[in-house]
This record gives sequence, C-alpha cells and structure tokens, in this order.
Amino acid sequence: MNRLSVIGLLGWLPYSWASPAAHFARAPTSGVPTPPLSSAPVVIVPTSIPHTSFSGTPSVTGAVNASSVGSGIPSLGLSPAATTYPSDGSLHDAEPAPYVPAGGLGTNGTTPVYNAKSDFDFESLSLALYQEYVELDLFHYGLARFSVQDFQAAGLSAEDRFLIEFMANQELGHATMLTNILGAAAPRQCTYNYPFTTVQEFIDFSQKITRIGESGVYGFISHLDSREAAILLTQSITTEARQQMIFRQFEGLFPMPVWFEVGVPQSWAWTLLSPYISSCPDNQTRLAWQNFPALRILNQPNPARAGKSVGNAAITNSTITNSTTFGLNETISSGTNTLNSTVAANSSCVNSTSMGGSCHPAITHNRTTPLSWPGRQVWLSWETPGRPVGPNNSYITATTAGSPRYVAWASQLNVTYSALTLSNSTSGYTIQPNLETYAGDPAINGTVFIAITDTDLFVTPFNISLLNPHVVAGPGLYQAG
Repeated sequence: MNRLSVIGLLGWLPYSWASPAAHFARAPTSGVPTPPLSSAPVVIVPTSIPHTSFSGTPSVTGAVNASSVGSGIPSLGLSPAATTYPSDGSLHDAEPAPYVPAGGLGTNGTTPVYNAKSDFDFESLSLALYQEYVELDLFHYGLARFSVQDFQAAGLSAEDRFLIEFMANQELGHATMLTNILGAAAPRQCTYNYPFTTVQEFIDFSQKITRIGESGVYGFISHLDSREAAILLTQSITTEARQQMIFRQFEGLFPMPVWFEVGVPQSWAWTLLSPYISSCPDNQTRLAWQNFPALRILNQPNPARAGKSVGNAAITNSTITNSTTFGLNETISSGTNTLNSTVAANSSCVNSTSMGGSCHPAITHNRTTPLSWPGRQVWLSWETPGRPVGPNNSYITATTAGSPRYVAWASQLNVTYSALTLSNSTSGYTIQPNLETYAGDPAINGTVFIAITDTDLFVTPFNISLLNPHVVAGPGLYQAG
C-alpha cells in the first residue's frame, strides 16, 4: 500500500483536537504508563481552499472512456447455477476445516491484497474517494462558516458541533484508506461550491450528501472484483450510514424511517455529487460514470415547514398555482433539492413546541403531519442534456433515453414507477405511489431517489444499473419523510 505523509489539522479545524471534548480518547494520566502505538499516516489535505464556482475553460471534457465501447449490457436471464443449491439446511460438500462450511469467496487461505482488480473497481473506488473528500471539506466548512450563535439558533450545541468535527475526521480516515487502495493515481481533494446560506440548509445538504455517499456505495459494493477492498469499504460505509442518521436527527427528522437502505448506481451518485465540485488539481484522475441532466422537484417537501404547508399544489390548465400557500420552489439547488430555510416564522417548525409539530434537533421526532404521502401530486422539471458540470466544468450531461414517460422511485428494496403527465418537454407531474416493501413498511419514506425514465423496466437492487440507459433526467432526492 502507498503511504502518504501526515498532516497537522489544527490550523484547519475550528476546534482544536486537544479540546476538552476530545479527552475521552486519551490515555489516563495515572497508573501504568501506556506506550504509544505506531500509526499509519493520513492523506495530505490543504488547510484552506476557496469555495467558489469554476470560471475557467476546461482543458478536457467528457467522462474517461476506453478505446472500445460496446453498445450496452445484454439481458442474459438466469445463470444456470443460480437456483441449484437446495437450501435445505444440510451440508452438501466436504468441509475444508472443522466448523467451516464449503464455499464463499476469498476463503481459500490466499493472502489478501487490498487493491483494485479491474477498471470497475478503480472507477467505483475513485468515485467513493471523490465523495469522501467532499464530506471532509463540507463538514469542516460548515463549522467554519457559521458562528456559534448561528448554530445555537438552529438548536445545535457545542457537543453537536464537536460531533460534526469528529465526523469530518472520520472522512480523513476514509479518504486515507481509499487512497492507499488506489495508489498513486488516486483522486485528490478538489475545491467545492455549496448552495447553502444558513445552518438549517447546511444540515439538510449534509444529510443528503451522506445519503448519496451511503446509497452510492451500496449500489456497487457487492459487484467489486476486489473482495478485500469491499470489506474495508463496508467498514467505512457503515460509519457513513451513522452520519446520515445523525444529520437527520439534527434536522428534526425521524432518524431511520425505513426498514432497508437503498442502493443506487454509480452514475446516479456522480450526477448528484459532481455539481458541487468546482475544480480539481492538474492531472486529476477522471471518472467514467455518466452525468445525467439535473432534476428539480418543484414542490419538494420542506422539513423546515410545519403542517400542511407542504401539501398538494392546485392545478389549473396543467400549471401550478398557489405557490405561496403550497411551498413551491423552496429548494436552493436541483439534484439534491436542498431545502430553503427562509420560510415565514408562523410556518416554521423549528421553534415549535407542539407534540408532533416540532422539528427542533432531537434524538427522534414523530411528526403528526407527514412530509409526503401516497397520492401526493409531485411537480418536476428537468434540464436538457449537453450542459457542462462537475470539476472544471469538464463533464457533459448526457442521456441515451427516449421520450419521458415515467418517474422511477428507488427506495428500500423497490424500484417502482408512476406515470408522468407532461406539461411540456421538460416539466410535468406525477402521483406519489402507494406501496409497501413488506406489510407495514411504506416503501417510499426517508430520503429517496427519483428519476425520469422512458420505460418502466423491471430491476432489482442487484441490477439497478440496467436502468441507466433509460434515464431521461435525474436522479433527484425526494424528501419523503
């Protein structure tokens, strides 16, 4: 593995690692002295970077591609051996060792090598590293940008701020681990430009960025050729899942309103992440994944609003009316569809003290009025392809899909579809579907992914990427609950 130099973070962090809140990690000062253990160095990251949009001219455009590109992944049906194992509780092969059943991958005693073993591995792990660097910068930047008073006004204390700081340092570890796996060509930290202007918007944006990171890895981790890399990535993404839950709690949302967490394709994650990356260093490793046209949810449920103010919009001649009453256009960016926190005081739930009406930071809230519900009319608009996005504006949005016909809802174990009613070629509405993953578990809940598609292709969590050629625009993050 490559070993990179250590960096002192104290000049970057708004709170010193030696602050009293960090004393839990120190050895006791009395009793038998504990000798220090040697530790691996972490990646070098700059102590200060700009947070502005890219204004130059890209030297290269488009995703990286191979010299030969096929026309698509064929549908091959069932593997001949897919259903042959009897699953009857008996052992059917000799055990290679006592208490060790036959089978499994990477269980034959060979020495593990923690590296990429295919282009798929390298591109997937590089995407994950881009994600970790965004989060590393995002959490530090949010702490540095807003004052103590700003956080207190949003209901977040010094302990809460330290938790965000600690999560930033978790990302330093994740970035180091992935860099060591990828080697000298690993992507490096870039510069970023975020849409938020308030603490509430920062928390909502962070909640959605961690959802992208978690679900993006779930979508590819079981497909990695490198089982060794997969186990390390599992150990990092489980931490990311906890971060996503923490930010939901900071936002006053129920921490885990689903039975299963969804996995999405790499191109979905890259589409959502890349618009916030302004520029990257020279000779930065480029990615092969697709950037789809952006999707905006015009009446995105707003977690900062109280009561029915997030409800259905009225329709007159296929247009939206009553925008003030129904909370339309209350997002500050497409894709992530991050909330706009500047709602009227009498419509805000942040300072509400009513049972089931408050969204003040808490371990849990059970809101009386749900953010969304089956039958809710959801208004959407989307961009046309060909727009430059991402690092140095060097990636170009593209789609191979036909005409927009459906909205795909990816949540938990399901991808289901609702019909799309067009207002014009780049906008329309759909109705939130009514379905359960299993009885008693509403499938559409939490922070879910939606996309405009040209067909209602049947896919499952293991082959959801087969939907990519049919995506007209998206995904967008829909705040269902």
